[in-house]
Amino acid sequence: MENVQNLQERPYVVCHMAMSLDGRVTGDFLRESRCASALQAYYRINRDYAAGAFACGRVTMEESFTHAFRPDLFRFREAVIPPMDHVADENASFFAVAFDRHGSLGWKGPRIEDDDPGYGGAHIIEVLCEGVPQACLAYLQEVGVSYIFAGKDDIDLPLALHKLKSIFGIRKLLLEGGSLLNGSFLRADLVDELSIVQVPVTGNAQDKSLFDRGVTAFFRLGEMERLEDGAAWLRYRRAR
Repeated sequence: MENVQNLQERPYVVCHMAMSLDGRVTGDFLRESRCASALQAYYRINRDYAAGAFACGRVTMEESFTHAFRPDLFRFREAVIPPMDHVADENASFFAVAFDRHGSLGWKGPRIEDDDPGYGGAHIIEVLCEGVPQACLAYLQEVGVSYIFAGKDDIDLPLALHKLKSIFGIRKLLLEGGSLLNGSFLRADLVDELSIVQVPVTGNAQDKSLFDRGVTAFFRLGEMERLEDGAAWLRYRRAR
């Protein structure tokens, strides 16, 4: 029951994803017109959770928000920045958490720019490993992005979650891919709930699955909702 007790020290984690019938979370099927209503339901449910933060891995953040922008770090080459957690906006109450161990993402500002209120306006927090170049830290400070350190070479997820709650006050976090990050959370037994919008279509073998590597974890079905055009929302809670 260790992780249940640790809910006092970390956010409650909901893995919220849109998924094909064969378990794919990426692929061309997401762009099919017949899947549009299911995706709209996915975004509605995202808003209904009213979580304090959503979290994604580097690739997902890059595809959805930074669009491969790369800043010029050369002008920060002589920066000397202590390896300490940095809070850029002490008044922020809604966050976008980027698990980006090498500090590769290029942000142009301190908040997510998106028309959907489930994402737009979220203050950005980078979760980094200790070896991130100081030039990168100087850049993040200049654009107003917060960051925390969690792990030397690989991200220490329990430490990251502890800091997200203790420093930023995040009590509920929506984990929204990709499959690598989802799998890491599952293997660390840090997924408390699954929120799956089941899209009534199959994907392709090369598309990414919900979790990159399997591990036996039991969940109990809590709610079901029939959606438009044959889709469904399935809400599971972790069985411990």
